Amino acid sequence: MNVPHNIYIHVPFCASKCNYCAFFSRPCASPDWARYSDQIISEINEWGKILGRVDIPTIFFGGGTPSLMPAVGFEKIINAISKNFNTPPECEITLESNPGTMDRKKLDEFIAAGVNRLSVGVQSLDDEKLKFLGRRHSAAAAIELLRNAADRKIRVSADFIYGLPGETTKDIISTCREINKIGLRHCSMYELTIEPETVFGKMNLDMPSDAEMADMYNAIQATLALPRYEISNYAAPGYECIHNQNIWAGAPYIGIGQGAAGRPYINNQWYEQRGAGELYQPLSASDRAAEKLITGLRTTRGIRVTDDINAILNSEYARRANNYIQIDNGYIRATKSGMLILDNLLVKLIK
Repeated sequence: MNVPHNIYIHVPFCASKCNYCAFFSRPCASPDWARYSDQIISEINEWGKILGRVDIPTIFFGGGTPSLMPAVGFEKIINAISKNFNTPPECEITLESNPGTMDRKKLDEFIAAGVNRLSVGVQSLDDEKLKFLGRRHSAAAAIELLRNAADRKIRVSADFIYGLPGETTKDIISTCREINKIGLRHCSMYELTIEPETVFGKMNLDMPSDAEMADMYNAIQATLALPRYEISNYAAPGYECIHNQNIWAGAPYIGIGQGAAGRPYINNQWYEQRGAGELYQPLSASDRAAEKLITGLRTTRGIRVTDDINAILNSEYARRANNYIQIDNGYIRATKSGMLILDNLLVKLIK
């Protein structure tokens, strides 16, 4: 009998590539949505044969820009999942979206088809910064979508990027105060990372120093009216993203669609998997335990020290580094100071 699996579905299409984006995405004016839906449904049917009728706690449509998809195609995909698996009434169904791609009518259609959580790529509330990032929308359009979704009583999240060239801690504090005024119950605050294959990667940008970025990171936690529950995520209690929490805790998930990644657990064996049949191979227990430790320590609750994690954990170092690492009640977690140097800690924590 196989265990519950979360589902991630990648929608690669977008209206244009943002200057910082290193994700698998395809700028496309008119995607063949019927063909895309058929391909996704075909993968879902195959997984139904492999896993059987397991429970699906969460479904997450990421991209790209999933909100460009016609609601009818989305509904067909959800119906295919329900046909192959058990989707309980409380199943969290998240749709990533961009302002300008979803009016009230389309939002209502997606909600009717099953969406109960909307993640909005706001990135900034400053129009000049939005242009610099290569975004196509305005701050006003972003706020309108957030309010339209909130009016419909679904759960709403917004993504923001900080640490742009020339940005200061004072700017970040101002942004956080604006976010507080909007009344969000969940938001993600991502540090701008420059990847070599992006537009920004080909530019000689004068980025904030590590010390300045650390100040911004601390200022976010001090200013936002939402508690941090993961290194980049903040939420009112009960409004956390269940899908991401499950993945960070090491729960199994399948990736569907080109560009999607998964970690299925079948007949007591973990697998490394990518959508569209790109990869499916056994993953050792020690490698999976290391992944769980890496993602779990990004969260404020940490990760349970199960036998597999204990086998790869440098317990002696963890005990010595008690300013950065805490182990209690069967969990290991990073302290506030540890979060700032997490990458360095992980190198020493994993045998």
